[in-house]
Amino acid sequence: MVGHEETPGQDGTVRRREPLRFGADCGDLGVRFRLWAPAARMADVVLEDAGGAAIPMRPLDGGWFEVTSAAARAGSRYRYRIDGGLLVPDPASRFQPQDVHGPSEVVDPRTFRWTDGAWRGRPWGEAVLYELHVGTFSPEGTYAGASALLPRLAALGVTAIELMPLADFPGRANWGYDGVLPFAPDSCYGRPEDLKSLILTAHELGLMVFVDVVYNHFGPDGNYLGRYAPAFFTSRHRTPWGDGINFDGPGSAEVLAYFEANARYWLHEYHCDGLRFDAVHAMAGDSPQPILTAVARAVDPLRAGGRHIHLVLENDNNQARYLAGDGPGRFTAQWNDDIHHVLHRLVTGETEGYYADYARDAPRLLGRCLTEGFAYQGEWSAYRQAPRGEPSRDLPPGAFVTFLQNHDQIGNRAFGERITALAPPEAVRAATAILLLAPQPPLLFMGQEFGCTRPFLFFCDFGPELARAVTEGRRREFARFPEFADEAVRARIPDPNSPAAFAASRLDWREADSAAGQDWIAFHRGLLAARTRHLAPRLAAGAARAEGFGLFGVRGLWAAWRLADGAILRLCANLGPDEAVAAGAPAAPPPITLYETRARGAAADVRLDPWEVRWGLWPAVPDGATGCP
Repeated sequence: MVGHEETPGQDGTVRRREPLRFGADCGDLGVRFRLWAPAARMADVVLEDAGGAAIPMRPLDGGWFEVTSAAARAGSRYRYRIDGGLLVPDPASRFQPQDVHGPSEVVDPRTFRWTDGAWRGRPWGEAVLYELHVGTFSPEGTYAGASALLPRLAALGVTAIELMPLADFPGRANWGYDGVLPFAPDSCYGRPEDLKSLILTAHELGLMVFVDVVYNHFGPDGNYLGRYAPAFFTSRHRTPWGDGINFDGPGSAEVLAYFEANARYWLHEYHCDGLRFDAVHAMAGDSPQPILTAVARAVDPLRAGGRHIHLVLENDNNQARYLAGDGPGRFTAQWNDDIHHVLHRLVTGETEGYYADYARDAPRLLGRCLTEGFAYQGEWSAYRQAPRGEPSRDLPPGAFVTFLQNHDQIGNRAFGERITALAPPEAVRAATAILLLAPQPPLLFMGQEFGCTRPFLFFCDFGPELARAVTEGRRREFARFPEFADEAVRARIPDPNSPAAFAASRLDWREADSAAGQDWIAFHRGLLAARTRHLAPRLAAGAARAEGFGLFGVRGLWAAWRLADGAILRLCANLGPDEAVAAGAPAAPPPITLYETRARGAAADVRLDPWEVRWGLWPAVPDGATGCP
């Protein structure tokens, strides 16, 4: 089967389709339906808009069933009937208009006319990511609502939006990590063409689009695969969600092909610029070729013609082995939880849970994150009671996405508090100034740029029995923390299934237009303007390399990097509530001041106020000149 169809139109538009080995594909002779159901004796396609007519599918080798029907067309709604009884949606459905238990809809992607034929993405060195949840980002909670707000992000200096998972999930509200149909963007946000319009608008504004994909598990409601394709799962590997996905046993070739096709689908048919792979440490397997390598290789052909495609991991194991840029079978970057944890520890003082690993030597661990990648590169983690990580010092800074907030680090708190509710504003500003001007690609979480005061809670919309289990399980999860030892306190934790939890998490854009919101926006815009003007061209031209870091005072830190053109970028920061003296500071300000908490003037000043940050840029200098500005 020919892949990656791209057909130019006479009007300058482009039609895109990723022909799928799975599911329903429109063709000249009708719609071809294809299902992998190795545990089924027989299978039919049931067309709902043809009076429920059942069309027998032809059995093929390897557990496949197939039929092409002229009675079906784009817009037809259908289910598969297994062994004359069980009705199920298409596991490769492109759209589920009536949620996960309803019929699938045939979608012909060639009907959408793309006008971004010249778009090739952006170099990774230009990346400033903005993570958003479609359902809570705009007042409407839709793709169209999100699209209308994108000009704000472009004006801020953001260059990429990262959409939390879109795969169809049960109910009207969910973070997206309970998806069960990975090819079907959830209908509560709009139709597939609405999502494509959002992506098209982003490209017109110069914004890349990333989609968060979940290949480590399926959600607990609406996944029928185990009924007719049990080989999709294996008890040999366990995950936090139960049996692992079968990536290495009998039938695993079809399973892997399913996820490889899904990755190509988002990058080609939806013309996304990158993917963020959720919790890949839970993708267990013993095959000679690592699962992740296979998925990365599957999308390599899409880079033909100079397209910038970026693959980003979330990997709690800190495995540096997968990070080697955009080469074959490799990944561009990883979310660096370490830098979040150490910054959170510094600005809030919290030491509970995994923050305990960063309670001591926090400035040193931050320096290590900024110049070497991971804070833990094989050292013993007291929190995990095991060694954690692999050496990362030889990787470029661009291999590590940095952040002060994201959906996990806010929403996994009992009450979903944002960092501005936990730390003084001067501390938050200092941490933000470090993240937005460091050579690592930064990520903002929606609303962060205007100091959003609304929480981002964990929310879902399950049926009564499952909802009760989720609510009770979440409250048990916090029982090990001293502040939640009392059952009455735990009872105040918001119920994830309550509509109020979802509503409370929606951004209030009136905050952005308030005086306080505008002040935060100006702060972020100024930092990103400096990044765009002085750093992005140098970072896009080639990898930066760390020159080292040092400590001073109680919580003082300096760090330096050599950029692609030989220029030296230097940071000097006092991340504490007391004044500090920066040993080794130069006698004059840098030729280019990217940011300083307070104006220094022309005179030498080695004193740093509490929470003071200074960023300077020096033209190309000989190796070894790494002093602190």
